[in-house]
Amino acid sequence: MRTDPVTPSAPLIDWLLDSDPAIRWQVMRDLLGASEATWRAERAKVEKEGWGAALLSHQDPDGQWAGGAFVPAGYTEEDWRERGQPWTATCFSLMDLCDFGLDPSTAWVRKTTDLIGRHCHWDHGNQPFWCGEVEECINGRTVKLGAYFGVDVFSIVSRLLSEQQEDGGWNCERCNGSRRSSFDTTINVLEGILEFEKATGGTPQTRATRAAGEEYLLQRSLFRRQSTGEAAAERYLQFLHPNRWRYDILRGLDYFRAASLSTGTPPDQRLRPAIDYLRSRQSIAGNWPLDWQPKGTVWFEMEDGPGKPSRWITLKALRVLNWWEGHG
Repeated sequence: MRTDPVTPSAPLIDWLLDSDPAIRWQVMRDLLGASEATWRAERAKVEKEGWGAALLSHQDPDGQWAGGAFVPAGYTEEDWRERGQPWTATCFSLMDLCDFGLDPSTAWVRKTTDLIGRHCHWDHGNQPFWCGEVEECINGRTVKLGAYFGVDVFSIVSRLLSEQQEDGGWNCERCNGSRRSSFDTTINVLEGILEFEKATGGTPQTRATRAAGEEYLLQRSLFRRQSTGEAAAERYLQFLHPNRWRYDILRGLDYFRAASLSTGTPPDQRLRPAIDYLRSRQSIAGNWPLDWQPKGTVWFEMEDGPGKPSRWITLKALRVLNWWEGHG
């Protein structure tokens, strides 16, 4: 493995572009510096072609996917034990569409958000989808989805602000007595609040709360235990896509890139250990691998499998390094 970054070669860029519109438009915008008219034209294809169109084809008439908010209708505990957590229900399908960059201004989005608001309810307590649930990681993702797709989710944001732990982060186990934050929950909440701020301008409280959440990750170099300096979990150093609810070091870096670009602030130098690790995983060919995939039902595969070069991981890694080096 190389320890220095590789400037994207023409074959590497061609390989990235030889993919789905969901990846192509982001390569054009984030790596090639294409004009807004060019990348927006490519982005518009997400609704009509490839993975975006395939996912939309699985939508239920009532606006949901697989008949449920978090799990498919009729999916039992036995199913979960035997087949793993499913990734086909409404919240995960919407997260995929958000990752794809589906244009939130389309008529389809307006219709779907309304249908989901009327028909989709969380499994936990039958709460309406856009009112959120009880777990912070779920609510963080719901805020991100609502903000991205133009739904008022301020009530969920207010709840998340009140649930921040003393150490600055969040933990879905707070309701069970946990007083320590988790990387997984914290990144979900941070991404949600950032998307809310991008959509609405945010408030002084959201900005202060998000800064404290960022500090939780920065004090730990995005992957370390504060007490020992060791990796908090080996899987944080393993790349996956889609992340669903899971954290990894690249997801953390991509968040800080997005926050920096949104607020006009330079990269925090405490990200350097994470950047160095990211560089160390780049192959001679200039790409990055998909390290693993969680078990569970999906609508379709978007990767060639663990151990193989990943266009999604490579896109995110290259744009993080471009951002970092652009401020060097």
